[in-house]
Amino acid sequence: MSSDPWGRVDETGTVYVRTADGEQVVGSWQAGSPEEALAYFERKYEGLVVEIGLLEKRVKTTDLSSKDATAAIDHLRQQVDEHHAVGDLAALRVRLDALVATVGARREERKVLKARQAEEAKASKEALVTEAEQLAQSEQWRSAGERLRALVDIWKGLPRLDRKSDDELWHRFSHARSAFSKRRKAHFASLDAQREEARKVKEKLVTEAESLARSTEWAATAARYRDLMTEWKAAGRAQREAEDELWNRFRGAQDVFFAARGEVFAERDAEQGENLKVKEEIAAEAEKLVPVKDLKASRAAFRALNERWEAVGHVPRDARPKVEGRMQAVERALQEAEESEWRRTNPEARARAAGLTGQLQAAVDKLRGQIDAARASGNNARADKLSRELEGRQALLDQALKGLEEFGG
Repeated sequence: MSSDPWGRVDETGTVYVRTADGEQVVGSWQAGSPEEALAYFERKYEGLVVEIGLLEKRVKTTDLSSKDATAAIDHLRQQVDEHHAVGDLAALRVRLDALVATVGARREERKVLKARQAEEAKASKEALVTEAEQLAQSEQWRSAGERLRALVDIWKGLPRLDRKSDDELWHRFSHARSAFSKRRKAHFASLDAQREEARKVKEKLVTEAESLARSTEWAATAARYRDLMTEWKAAGRAQREAEDELWNRFRGAQDVFFAARGEVFAERDAEQGENLKVKEEIAAEAEKLVPVKDLKASRAAFRALNERWEAVGHVPRDARPKVEGRMQAVERALQEAEESEWRRTNPEARARAAGLTGQLQAAVDKLRGQIDAARASGNNARADKLSRELEGRQALLDQALKGLEEFGG
């Protein structure tokens, strides 16, 4: 008979394991020595130790489910309870009991975690629904559409809730997406109708623009093209392909007209530039007539220059005021000289001026006599009043004398 601290083999080959409840039969061994029998069942014990150790590690370090962990514990406990191994079976039961407690604690932790995750998932889905319902009212069709598609992907990545809550939130989410899609479809349908109407209007504008392309009514046609451009902008945009094709035709017609007008205007500008040089030369000749020395000769010379001036064509608009102003200044100088000569040689005007001067001189002399008399009698108040009146009459007399001098004395 052979034995060790945890088991023995009797003379019949029966193997026993020692437990707190006494010896328990492990099995029978007939193929070898008692030592070999004990070694065999000790290895079975070591195998159980390894399996329990592996299970402990899996429970602590992996996401092994409580159900699978419990099944594994029950399987190992059954092997321990059946006493098919030699070793400290009570220690194995203690470890299995500790595993049961650990699995229970993990189960509770997972329940709490699952509940928290469910709340977080619900809050996340409610936030997605709220955002989707806000986006459903947006008119930023592209960005809102892209965001709604992104929200669907986010939704798919979230855990499912209880069926009732999940279905209710999904219904709101789906309804918001549908409402946005309907509004967007209606918007683009309306936009298509507007673009079709714009296309019809612009086709008419293009037809008119093309009919004007060869016009030589430069001012009227340019003004009409400006009106057509205003109408074009007011018509709105047609479909892209139609818009581009119509715009190219519209712009092309304008280009033909304005290119032709540009050539004509360039020729005209060159001609007017030459005309300006000629008129500047004439104005320079006219300016030599001032100051006027011989009125008759200057007037004749100016008439000749003016005839040459009128024979010259148009000058550039921006240069016209300056060059015409030079001729007008000479003409005004001639008119002033003519008026001065007329006043100087007009006997009737001279006689009137002389008569007026004589009247004023008599009035001044009379006032002076009255002033002297008033002062001599001591009536200074009257003398002062008459002196003020004298000042006014003297001023008129001085002016009349100056006018009389213009008549030659």
